[in-house]
Amino acid sequence: MRKIITITVLFLSFASFAQIKVIETVPVEKLGKVNNNYIQKIGDEYTVFYNCIQSDDENNTLRKFTFKNIDNDYLNLYNIIVNGFAATPLYDIKLELPNNYVWLHYTASVDKPTVQFMVSNKEGNANNVSEALTKDQVSKLFQK
Repeated sequence: MRKIITITVLFLSFASFAQIKVIETVPVEKLGKVNNNYIQKIGDEYTVFYNCIQSDDENNTLRKFTFKNIDNDYLNLYNIIVNGFAATPLYDIKLELPNNYVWLHYTASVDKPTVQFMVSNKEGNANNVSEALTKDQVSKLFQK
């Protein structure tokens, strides 16, 4: 009987002071992808990764901006971008995100109009510009 109690106490002491804890993980879902640009979803948070065309560091040209899907913001962002292609004349749209400002810069070209993400953080010390995307590429990126 004494051995059973001793083993139980030792087991409980190891269980209560364990260094390894199991933490619940949220699955990472990679949505659409166009060239090196893609959208990643973790829970209700969306991150848009884009290839920066004006980077000094050629090895690290991938940049990102993140937002939560509150009030269906993911679909709203897609609709804002797509509706911007139909505007005449094409005009820039400024969006405010929690940590960044994003300008949607539209360019009318001979082939097709394009949009670029022009992103700056709210501290104002980083400005990045994405490569130009057509309307079809935006739809593929957002899986629409």
